[in-house]
Amino acid sequence: MYTDVHKVFTFSCFLLLVSSCHCLTLESFISCFSSEFPSDEPIFSVLHDPRNASYQPLLESTIHNLRFLKSPKPLAIITPFRYSHVQAAVVCCKQVRLQIRIRSGGHDYEGLSYRSEVPFIILDLRNLRSITVDIEDSSAWVESGATSGELYYQIAMKSPIHAFPAGIYSTVGVGGHFSGGGFGTMLRKYGLAADNIIDAYIVDAKGRLLNRESMGKDLFWAIRGGGGASFGVIVAWKIKLVHVPPVVTVFDLPKTFEEGAIDLIHKWQNVGPEVSEDLFLAVSVMADASGGNKTIMAGFTSLFLGTADLLLKEMEERFPELGLRTEHCSEMSWINAVMHFSGYPSGETISALKNGEAPLPKNCVATNSDFVQEPLSVSALEKLWNFCLEERNTPIILMLPHGGMMSKISETETPFPYRQGVIYSLIYEVVWDCQDDYFSEEYISSLRRFHDHLTPHVLKHPRGTFLNTRNLDTGKHDNYDITYSKAKEWGLKYFKKNFRRLAIIKGEVDAENFFHFEQSIPPLVSIDEL
Repeated sequence: MYTDVHKVFTFSCFLLLVSSCHCLTLESFISCFSSEFPSDEPIFSVLHDPRNASYQPLLESTIHNLRFLKSPKPLAIITPFRYSHVQAAVVCCKQVRLQIRIRSGGHDYEGLSYRSEVPFIILDLRNLRSITVDIEDSSAWVESGATSGELYYQIAMKSPIHAFPAGIYSTVGVGGHFSGGGFGTMLRKYGLAADNIIDAYIVDAKGRLLNRESMGKDLFWAIRGGGGASFGVIVAWKIKLVHVPPVVTVFDLPKTFEEGAIDLIHKWQNVGPEVSEDLFLAVSVMADASGGNKTIMAGFTSLFLGTADLLLKEMEERFPELGLRTEHCSEMSWINAVMHFSGYPSGETISALKNGEAPLPKNCVATNSDFVQEPLSVSALEKLWNFCLEERNTPIILMLPHGGMMSKISETETPFPYRQGVIYSLIYEVVWDCQDDYFSEEYISSLRRFHDHLTPHVLKHPRGTFLNTRNLDTGKHDNYDITYSKAKEWGLKYFKKNFRRLAIIKGEVDAENFFHFEQSIPPLVSIDEL
């Protein structure tokens, strides 16, 4: 079998005009990888190189941030059907010293799951997407290549009163989302996605397939919010399902400056984190130029785990200034609320979730995040509003309330530390129709200016940020030579004091730092590095 593979890849390297060093590395990898396959199973069912017609469409299919469409390409893409394929890819990449990037959905904002500055392959988990829902046990097993939309669909097919508290974008792969924490519209009721993981299967740096028991409590702790790709390839997760009522209520209520948007946001800072845990009331601030002149709108958006009359009663007691009325509210099932928040047009059936249909077009995106402990004053909000009005490329700002369950979980329970004392998180992004302008410094600079503008108002020492909104501006990074002391610049911002424990665990399970990339957890193996 190797003879045929050898001939194909020698010819492939000639066609690609890649360096002889890279070609020999790839040949060595293929020799190793093919030896792991049964004789009746063709290796090219899971291995794609630039010679194949499948390569380019496969590479681009889940690149959701077009900023990185023209990034350096992998030597090959592996699309495993079995966990043994994943194990073989890890063992062989380690053997020939070839970097591996792990992609489940491709929604990562810095594209680190499918790009690198050194020779690499992509391990694309798209074929590992099985979902098994056990309603009696209130749990489910979901493989990492499945999307959140597919998971939600399968849960809804089994029960109208079960759900899972993960993110709103239906095309996000669960692998990166779960392992990075996972914000969602039920975080005040049930916490993050990572707070509701009860088991997992991971292929470690030695190529072993481990579950919760065999991986040990430390590694299981690390992968639930510490970023799984630093520690191995997580191929499946067992999740705890949560209860939702048969009827939930949503509303989207926009407010202009003239309608008192600034005063409403000021009041919301105290209301959003303190209302019933059944109520998730978020705010978005964005530019609107549909009328010809640029204006700024504040949108108040809610998911309430209950009926409209109960929501109206709560809002009348806690936030009457918003002026919520019956006609603003829509009652629906939880799965239809998923469709609503994902951006699907009215009338779209829930089968769109199963089919992986993206409701929104792909664009170029840059993002960042912060956490807020003290409400911004009216004066500070006015300055923020004016900044957005004057900025040519106004960021979209999402203000997500904490409180509820988020305040009840210890900051060391999982690697995500921003719990008690945080009243809301800020996620902000610039989006542009990039076409040929993929790396527009103009838009990136707008995001940096906004980040600088927020400095006096957000959490400090360290200035916190959220791993799922990774931004390489957060701190210096090096693709290969990175130490714990150097990495603390960004590691403390993502994880606070949990970063040290993550680095110690990394040193225990991957001391050679095989699973490494920009801002991956460095192995802490010596006290001298402290």
